Amino acid sequence: MRGVRWRRVASQVGRSVAVWAVSTLTMLVLAGILPDFRLRSADGDSATDIAVTAASAAGAFGLLSAVVWPLLVRLLLLVPALVLGLLVFFLNGALLLLALRLDPGERGTVAPETAVVVAAVMSAVASATGAALAVRDDDAYRRRLYRLSDRRRRSTPPCPASPGTVFLQLDGVGHDVLLDAVGKGLMPTVARWLDIGDGRRPTHRLTPWRTDWSSQTGASQLGILHGSNHDVPAFRWYEKDTREVVVCNRPTSAAELQRRAVGYAGHGGLLTVDGASRGNLFSGGAEQQALVLSIAARRSRENRSRAGYFAYFSDPANAVRTALSFVAEVGREIGQSTRARLGKQRPRVSRGGLYPLVRAFATVVERDVVVAAVTGDMLAGRTAVYADLVAYDEVAHHSGPASRDARKVLERLDRSLALIENVAEHAPRPYRIVVLSDHGQSPGETFRSRYGLTLGDLVRAGCGLPVPRRAERTRSGAEARAAVRAALRIPVEEGGERHRPTRRSEPIVLASGNLGLVSFPDVTHRMSKEEIDARHPALLPTLANHPGIGFLLVRSDEHGGVVLGAYGAEIPLADLDDNPGPLAPFGPGAADAIRRTHSFPHTADIMVNSFHDPADGEVLAFEEQIGSHGGLGGAQGKPFLLSPLGFSAPVDEGEELVGAEHVHRVLRRWMRESDGPQVPLESSEERAA
Repeated sequence: MRGVRWRRVASQVGRSVAVWAVSTLTMLVLAGILPDFRLRSADGDSATDIAVTAASAAGAFGLLSAVVWPLLVRLLLLVPALVLGLLVFFLNGALLLLALRLDPGERGTVAPETAVVVAAVMSAVASATGAALAVRDDDAYRRRLYRLSDRRRRSTPPCPASPGTVFLQLDGVGHDVLLDAVGKGLMPTVARWLDIGDGRRPTHRLTPWRTDWSSQTGASQLGILHGSNHDVPAFRWYEKDTREVVVCNRPTSAAELQRRAVGYAGHGGLLTVDGASRGNLFSGGAEQQALVLSIAARRSRENRSRAGYFAYFSDPANAVRTALSFVAEVGREIGQSTRARLGKQRPRVSRGGLYPLVRAFATVVERDVVVAAVTGDMLAGRTAVYADLVAYDEVAHHSGPASRDARKVLERLDRSLALIENVAEHAPRPYRIVVLSDHGQSPGETFRSRYGLTLGDLVRAGCGLPVPRRAERTRSGAEARAAVRAALRIPVEEGGERHRPTRRSEPIVLASGNLGLVSFPDVTHRMSKEEIDARHPALLPTLANHPGIGFLLVRSDEHGGVVLGAYGAEIPLADLDDNPGPLAPFGPGAADAIRRTHSFPHTADIMVNSFHDPADGEVLAFEEQIGSHGGLGGAQGKPFLLSPLGFSAPVDEGEELVGAEHVHRVLRRWMRESDGPQVPLESSEERAA
């Protein structure tokens, strides 16, 4: 044991000396290249004096980075996360200036703006050198990963020997997109798990599942984590009783939806016992939370929604690497969007403004921080972890689900899966990794680009109201934008006054991907078809007969509820199984999904689903997205569940996995099989089983 310990110490000392030497050499090279950076006095020095100056400055900079940086970050806990990321360069530069001042010979001088560049390069080189030297050293790799974990893990009791479970949500990745990426060699880790192409025994099974009508993260993740997505008809909707617009990615709305789900399901959520929630809209009942939107609206010390950022950025090497990757991703997006614009690519949406920053946040910052938090949870031995990676969803909205841009994101996500798999080998307990998605994405141009007007314009025309001469864009409501605003501590109150009509009699028209919702705020109840026809005789025929609309759902005094389509089609909900009418292109399960949504208390007066072409899977988004989700039609309603073979099959042979609540029950069953945490309150059906 003593020999092993000494070898570990010698190995660590050797790596430290090597990193120091490389840092010294880097500083010498930079001093020779940059005019405002000197390592010798004005009168000149010998090569030995210059080398000693570089070595002492490099050593001082390394020690300051290791000792002062974590303390400095903790002093900046009130600084928004993205601002902290931008301050990384300047803080590192300040440490370099201090390191040069500590040199006994006082030979080194550097301009403040040059110090920022020198410090960034040295941190990146030191990080790369240390990682390269530790590739074959499992103990060093383990120690480095421990620095990313929760600082309080030492106070936790020993973890049990039973397996833990990590649930990784690849936001927006459809079942068929995953298989296509695996077939093209973009995701070798997933291919190895499924035994595709390498001849090994598979370790995982792939199961498709079908979303509810509201095929978006708010409804799916609420159902998966909390067991109920009852009364979530869309991504955003108007509630007549409160006179408010609910938006799933608004922190105040997310908190309210979580409260309702807990009350409806009767338990805290999937992660109630020893769980961690990372990067999600909802907590799942977890005690450990970071980057969770439903707690982002709190203004108290208990608010841990941004804690993951500070845990990650407390390592200066991580901070610099992520900051550099952020800048590179912004440049990549600008180049890709410029190429698409010059090539007159169709369909296409605007990708200017702040979008390059939003994309870089989703594909770099959010990914790095969430993966680091998950590795910390595993090394701390937590029983259940659920994390959401939103990178693909954000890029696919603007570049297209099958675009080259989106495929590159899938490659990087696969590397994240491989990293988490490697960390599992160093965890204090065995882990089973489950990968799933909350929905897919369907391609297609926007409703506005095809017809020159928005859904709101069409509704106003049907109501006999004036229509603007130029259609305004309907802003995209992707999840990453809300995460950015939460990280910056900017209130995510989209959907408030902006959606309030100027007159009480005017309709409120909201969009959720290719699902539209029309509500009349001056009527306190859900209006029936008969009432709408009496008030606006042309509205329903105008909508139902428009070529960009697939079908409508409205309440009926005579039939309870009816589906309306072109050429006067009007089918009661009870008759849809025998006569699907306009639902035929949307495939099996559409009628059940519509009937379920019809039962919700806050379903809109008119529910509008866009056109869908089964031949190419195209839909028409009512938002500015060329890859969309939120309604029925195409790949958006077919996500996946990738689970270890050690778990029982999600469903029996011949059965389908339908709805987010069904997925929740499957995940609960798997956790029971692993002797993991049990949701405190079970339904009567489960107790009977």
